[in-house]
Amino acid sequence: MSTEELDDRLIVIMAITAVVVVVAVILLFTVFVSKKNKLIRERLQSKLESQRELHELELQALRSQMNPHFVHNSLNAIQYYIQRNEVELSEEYLNRFSKLFRSFFELSRQHTISLKEEIELLNNYLAIEKMRFEDKLSFDIEVDEDLELDTKIPSLLLQPIVENAVNHGIFHKNESGLVRVIFTCLDELSYKVVIEDDGIGLKRSKEVFKASGKTLENRSSTVLKDRLKLLEYSNAFKVDYQIKDREDLQGTRVTITFKILNV
Repeated sequence: MSTEELDDRLIVIMAITAVVVVVAVILLFTVFVSKKNKLIRERLQSKLESQRELHELELQALRSQMNPHFVHNSLNAIQYYIQRNEVELSEEYLNRFSKLFRSFFELSRQHTISLKEEIELLNNYLAIEKMRFEDKLSFDIEVDEDLELDTKIPSLLLQPIVENAVNHGIFHKNESGLVRVIFTCLDELSYKVVIEDDGIGLKRSKEVFKASGKTLENRSSTVLKDRLKLLEYSNAFKVDYQIKDREDLQGTRVTITFKILNV
């Protein structure tokens, strides 16, 4: 074998060796990057899970809160009926209040509840407020017949909105007022809830609170905003919330659209 042939073979061997080394380096780098990305994904997933658990704990804490003013007013109403010797009314009020109190704490442990459970709670709450306001408050709950009552909804989300309708819409009105809650089916995975009152409206409410030295940002509104913000991190629902003064007459209308993401 000539010297030239040996040189050619040496060049080929060196080229092959270089290719093998480059391929090996690329493979090692690829494995390293893959493992690093996997570790990053695992850490990110762990962080997301921790955040999700934290959000769920925060939601549960928010769901379990009952407005202390409502509790105080209810106990005063019971005492008022007792002082007037209206035993039957005081017993009915106490029974409804006890049932509502239990519902708050039982349902607050659940991330979602059925529409039937939510409607029963709202009906009981509004019945209590009607007893307290007497003839000044009327209410109506309407449910679309196409809407299944076992459909899920974030637990205890609507009650603070209804409470605002009563306390900021009807309470400051001189005449009697009406609160309506309307459940409407949109499609198999979507439904709408409208909560409206014929009270003094948003603009007048802000004026009343400004004159009193307070702001309209009360506890119920704060809890609601916090819950809606936390629900953004949920993979269960997409929730659209709107509040505005009514156009047909004086009062406020809240419209909430729910789209179920995980069936």
